[in-house]
Amino acid sequence: MSDVYAARRGLLRDRCAAAGNAAALITRPANVRYLAGGSPRDAVLLVGPGAEDTLFTVGPPTGEVDEGRLDDRLAVSVLPTRGADAAVAAADLAGSARAETLAVEEHHLTVARYRALESVAPRLRLSDLGAAVEQQRLVKDEEEIACLRIAAEIADQALGELLESILVGRTERHLALELERRLVDHGADGPAFPTSVGTGPHSGRSRHRPSDRRVEEGDFLSVCLGANYRGYRCEIGRTFVIGTSPADWQIELYDLVFAAQRAGREALLPGAACRDVDRAARSVLDSAGHGEALAPSTGHGVGLEIDEDPQLAPTAMGKLDACVPVTVEPGVHLPGRGGVRIDDTLVVRPEADGGPELLTITTKELLAL
Repeated sequence: MSDVYAARRGLLRDRCAAAGNAAALITRPANVRYLAGGSPRDAVLLVGPGAEDTLFTVGPPTGEVDEGRLDDRLAVSVLPTRGADAAVAAADLAGSARAETLAVEEHHLTVARYRALESVAPRLRLSDLGAAVEQQRLVKDEEEIACLRIAAEIADQALGELLESILVGRTERHLALELERRLVDHGADGPAFPTSVGTGPHSGRSRHRPSDRRVEEGDFLSVCLGANYRGYRCEIGRTFVIGTSPADWQIELYDLVFAAQRAGREALLPGAACRDVDRAARSVLDSAGHGEALAPSTGHGVGLEIDEDPQLAPTAMGKLDACVPVTVEPGVHLPGRGGVRIDDTLVVRPEADGGPELLTITTKELLAL
C-alpha cells in the first residue's frame, strides 16, 4: 500500500505545482487518511516542499482502529507538548524550507487557525487548495471497493440476524444498540454512522434518532445502518411490516418507493448526470403526489466518509464516473402513519461489466416479521 499512498500524494503534488504552490497542508482527517494511510488524532500532513512528505502528530501515532496503517515512507514529526498545533508546526517547516506558497484546506480551517498559520510564517503566501483531495477520492481503486464490499457484507449479516429475532415489544433504541453490537461482532471497526431505527409513525424518517417507542403489531419498521471497515463506510436501509400481513396502504406505499429506488439504481451508469439519477428516482414519487415531502437528495457518495461527493440531487453538477460508490435511498414519510425507506450502496460500473454493482444484498421484498 505504500506505493498507493505515494502515488496519491504524487498526484496532489503535481496539481499543486501546476497551480504554483510549493506545498500543501492537509488537515481534514479523511483526507489525511487517504494520503497517509492513517489519521492519528489531531494529525496533519504536509505534502512537500520537495520530495519528502511529513506527518505531524501531537504525541506518538499509536493504534490502528481509528488511525489505519500509516505509510512507512512518511517522515513523522511528533510534537510532545500538549496543546500544540500540528498545522502551525507544518507551516513553520514549510516556511523554514523557503517555500513561497502553501495550499491549505480553507473549508476545514477555522479563522483562528488560519491566522495562526499566517503568523508563524509571515513570508509564506497561503492559497486555497479547495476540494482537490476530495475530488481525487471520488473514484475508488479496487482495494477501496473491496473494503466497501466487506463493510456491506457485515451490515447485511447484522441486519439479517436481527430479522430472525423477536421484535415485538422491543424499543427502537434497544434494536439500534443491538445492530451496532452485531456490526462489531462481525468484524466492523464500528458503525459507519448512528444507526436509525423507526417504528410505526416514526418509520420512513430520514436519520430518525431511535426513541423508547416499542415495536407493535402492524407497524412499519424502517432500519438504516452501516459498517465501518478499515475506514470505509457503507449504508443499507430496509423497511418491514411487523407481525401481520401488510395493509393495503402499506403495500401501495412500499411498491411506490421500491419503484423509485429501482429507477435510481438503473440510472447509475458512467457518464450519467448526477441530477438525472436523482430525477429518475424523484419523479416516480413526485408523480404520486409526494414531491413536497422528499429529501433534498436521493443519494450520495460513500467512502472514507459516509456522506461525500457526488451528491444525487436536483441541483447537483457533474457526471458519474466508473468505480464511484454511491447510495440510492428514496423514501416517503406520511405524518402520523409512518413510511418507507429503501437504501442500497452500489458501485457505478459500465453496462459492459454488468452495470451498477450492488454491494448491499439483503432482500428488498416487503417481509412480515
